[in-house]
Amino acid sequence: MSDFSGRTGLIVGVANKRSLAWAIAQQVDAAGARLVLTYQNDRLKENVDELAAQLTTPPILLPCDVSRDEDLVSLVEALDTHVDGLDFVVHGASFAPREALSAPFVETSREAFRMALDISAYSLVALARATAPLMVRKGGGSIVTLSYLGSDRVFPNYNVMGVAKAALESSVRYLAADLGPQNIRVNTISAGPVKTLAASGISGFSGILQVYRDRAALKRNIDGGDVAGAAMFLLSDWSKGVSGEVIYVDGGYRPMGM
Repeated sequence: MSDFSGRTGLIVGVANKRSLAWAIAQQVDAAGARLVLTYQNDRLKENVDELAAQLTTPPILLPCDVSRDEDLVSLVEALDTHVDGLDFVVHGASFAPREALSAPFVETSREAFRMALDISAYSLVALARATAPLMVRKGGGSIVTLSYLGSDRVFPNYNVMGVAKAALESSVRYLAADLGPQNIRVNTISAGPVKTLAASGISGFSGILQVYRDRAALKRNIDGGDVAGAAMFLLSDWSKGVSGEVIYVDGGYRPMGM
């Protein structure tokens, strides 16, 4: 396991114990990192409070709704008073209205389209811009976000979220080009299906899990630990030459022909 002692990281997107962002938080905490966790609102703060108590090093908890620019400004101001810089940022924020997932894609409303892309894709751009100066203080850093194969292929009831993930992956490449000269790397993990809070809104999700078990090279579904392991690699110096990439953690589903 990589040693994260002396490193400080910001993790956005912890909603409950099934969040992939939480799986990553647990592993980097166990490796010695000092963490800052955000929560979207008071309801989710209760969940994050309860989870934070399980970490080895008590994290700093700060509010942040990534759809609000003023919240990102407040987040950076608060980080300035609590830490001397950031070594890494994990972006795990995504959302689409439930009706935009269940109805045919052609019926996606303008507002649902805007909301899905704003929260699931643009928030990475805003977060990277806001936190880059804090990583520059440390001589550079690593940003990791979370995607899904629905960015590239059609999955039932994924709809506008697939479009948002495509925008997210493209944003990763452009951010990697912009921030590379400051020694800030930007990558995404395209995880196989995992039973998270976000997945609970996808009708027929159990069927998608079964397809992966049947067709993936490893003949199993992945879990949060698999994603966290890949994140540890991307957040550590072991991947210091990797940026602008999509790393697939799906049990070997993507390369299979059938």
